[in-house]
Amino acid sequence: MAGVPGAPWIQVVAERGALPVDLLLTGRTYVARLDGRQMRDTDAVFRQFYDGLRLPDHFGWNWNALFDCLRDLEWLPADQYVVIVEAADEALAGDAAGRRSLFGTLLRAGQRWSSVSRPEGIDVGRLVVVMSCDPASVADLREELRECREGMLPAGERIRSGDVSGRL
Repeated sequence: MAGVPGAPWIQVVAERGALPVDLLLTGRTYVARLDGRQMRDTDAVFRQFYDGLRLPDHFGWNWNALFDCLRDLEWLPADQYVVIVEAADEALAGDAAGRRSLFGTLLRAGQRWSSVSRPEGIDVGRLVVVMSCDPASVADLREELRECREGMLPAGERIRSGDVSGRL
C-alpha cells in the first residue's frame, strides 16, 4: 500500500488489501465504506457520501457542498475519520471531469484534515481516504490521483515537485 506523493492521507490498495492498523488505533474512529461501483454519476457519488457519512440534511448536492461537509464532520464526533472507497477505479468511470472533481475534493479535504497537534507533540491524521481497486488498476489510480494533486498546486509548487509544465 502506498499513499499519493505529497498526499499521505490518500492510500491506494488492491481490493482485499490490508489497511494499516495504525489508521484505526487512534481514539474514536468513524469508518465510512463507500462503493465506487455505485458511483456511476455525480448524483450517485453524492448519495454514497450522504449515506456513508450521514451528511446533514442541508447538504447542497454539489462538489463545494461535499467539500464543506468533509472539512467539517462535526455531526460525527470522532477523533479520526476513515473513508474507504471500494472499487474506486470504477467511480465515475465514464466522466473524466467528474472524477477530477471527486479526487480534487478528497485531496483538498484530506489536506485540510492532514494533521493535528496533540499535547504530547504527536501529529495524527484526522481524515484518511483508502481507495481500494482491482490490483491491475492500483498504479493507474495512484497516477491519476498524483496528476490531480499536481494540477491543484500553484505553478511554483509544480516546478519544485518535478512538473515543469508550469514554466514559461
